[in-house]
Amino acid sequence: MKLHLANFNQQNIFSGYGDGYVMINKVRHEQNLIVFPDEIIEQWPVESVAELNLAHFDHVLPHKPEIILLGTGAQLSFPDYALMAKVIQFGIGFEVMDTQAACRTYNILVEEDRRVAAAIIL
Repeated sequence: MKLHLANFNQQNIFSGYGDGYVMINKVRHEQNLIVFPDEIIEQWPVESVAELNLAHFDHVLPHKPEIILLGTGAQLSFPDYALMAKVIQFGIGFEVMDTQAACRTYNILVEEDRRVAAAIIL
C-alpha cells in the first residue's frame, strides 16, 4: 500500500508498506529498523517480539521520544509486560500495534510535530 500525507519538511515518513517491507521516503527497507523523524537506525537486531528486552532500545532512549510505537509485524504481538513497564518508567509512552498500524500512526504523530520513534519488526 502507498501512503500519501501532507508536507513533512524533510522528515522521515512511511511512504508505503507491504508483506516484509516498509518504505521510508520512497526507499524500500526489508529489515527491522527504528525510525525517528530525523534519523533511521537500520538492521535493528531483533528476531522476535518475544526476545525483546530493554537493551534493544538503547539507541532509542537517548532521543527521549514522547512515545515509542512498536510495530510487531503482520500480527499484533505483545512483548513482556516488564519491558513495557521499564520503558514507561523513563517517562516514554509505549504503544504496541501491527507494523502497518504503527506506520500510519507514526506519520500522523510526525505531522503533529511530536517526538516519536517507530521500532519496526518486519
